[in-house]
Amino acid sequence: MTTLTAKALQSAIDDGRLAFVGRELSQLAPQDAAAILDAMDEGDRTIAFRLLAKDDAVQVFDDLSSTAQAALISSLGTAEVADAFDHLDPDDRAELLDELPAKVAKALIRSLSPAERETTAVVLGFRRGSVGRRMSPEFVHVFPDDDCRTAIERIKARGRHAETIYTVPVVDHQRRLIGVASLRDLLLSDPDTDVAEHTKAPIFAYAAEPAESAAQRCIDRSIMAMPVVDNEDRLLGVLTLDDAAEVVEAARDEDEARAGAREMLKTPYLQASTFAITRARVVWLFVLAISAILTVNVLEIFEGTLEQKVALALFIPLLTGIGGNTGSQAATTVTRALATDEVTTSDVVRVAGKEMSVGVTMGAALGVVGFLVAGLVYDIGIGTVIGLTILSVCTVAATVGGIMPLVARSIHVDPAVFSTPFISTFCDATGLIIYFSIAKAVLQI
Repeated sequence: MTTLTAKALQSAIDDGRLAFVGRELSQLAPQDAAAILDAMDEGDRTIAFRLLAKDDAVQVFDDLSSTAQAALISSLGTAEVADAFDHLDPDDRAELLDELPAKVAKALIRSLSPAERETTAVVLGFRRGSVGRRMSPEFVHVFPDDDCRTAIERIKARGRHAETIYTVPVVDHQRRLIGVASLRDLLLSDPDTDVAEHTKAPIFAYAAEPAESAAQRCIDRSIMAMPVVDNEDRLLGVLTLDDAAEVVEAARDEDEARAGAREMLKTPYLQASTFAITRARVVWLFVLAISAILTVNVLEIFEGTLEQKVALALFIPLLTGIGGNTGSQAATTVTRALATDEVTTSDVVRVAGKEMSVGVTMGAALGVVGFLVAGLVYDIGIGTVIGLTILSVCTVAATVGGIMPLVARSIHVDPAVFSTPFISTFCDATGLIIYFSIAKAVLQI
């Protein structure tokens, strides 16, 4: 683990000690050098990248984030990074091209060799967010009627340009996926045995399905390379385990950001401009402010009720807090279950039933406590209102919070959009309606 930091290199650049910067970077592993460059300011990153030897620059560029890669291209121009761009895997190229202006992207694509341009076009042909966009079309496959000797020779001949060779797809002569074979099994078996004897049933993904769900499946089952097929089961590419981990990590970061009512920053926090940070937060705040108007309207509707029983106002923060937290807990749990394929949109009734029973159980426990405390401090009437409201609010909030992510997925919206603040605001409004309706009925006001 290196002790060199981005700040140290930036100070060296400011002091004009460029030889020191080049020497220190050249001694690092490409991944470590890329991590440091990612954390540097754009101008200093460009200078540091120029100090790398050509071969080192190619490897470091490969490990940079797509945002940093795009910034370097903007700073250096397409000609100076064309070689590094050519050495990227097709899926990494596609991710970088999404970050670039169309004119720059076209210039980079034109710089590729015809073969690399063709493989990149395969990936770019799928929509963003699909597993087809994250797969590698560079792979080696074998046929079931090959003997192991022939299969190994084929892997040796074509494996140099493949993303991975440890898990080998087995296809028929129409390129339809039949199964997968382990390189270990092929190497250690009798060379005269057929590949079919070492073929296992494949766990695969369709190219059009969401990348996050396919990647999670790949990780959960520890698949080194998951075959990706079209609707006719023809092999298109493979999703490697390391790419799957990147997809899941990025999705988790995005979900966490949206749960905090903001969008993800594309650059490190200290490098992000005030405008970028403001833009990541302010849109959600506007949405939530508009949503909060519902709560104000509810309070206006029941203003007369509050005037007759002022004590009711003291419990509003308690009840809205319980409702919001209950809804958010349910939404977070179901969103996670969706990401790991534990539930699907067709399970909406089962999820609603389960969350309703959870809400009733939690509401009953909390309601008893609320009844006792409010009844002792005020009177039995107030205690009854609080107890019944907590029971009702927990039930409604858990049920709604549980089904919202499923509704979002069914209309092709990111379930994370129904984040904690949004659900909290919704539960605030509905909770107040429930609260004052119960109060009017129980207290006869």
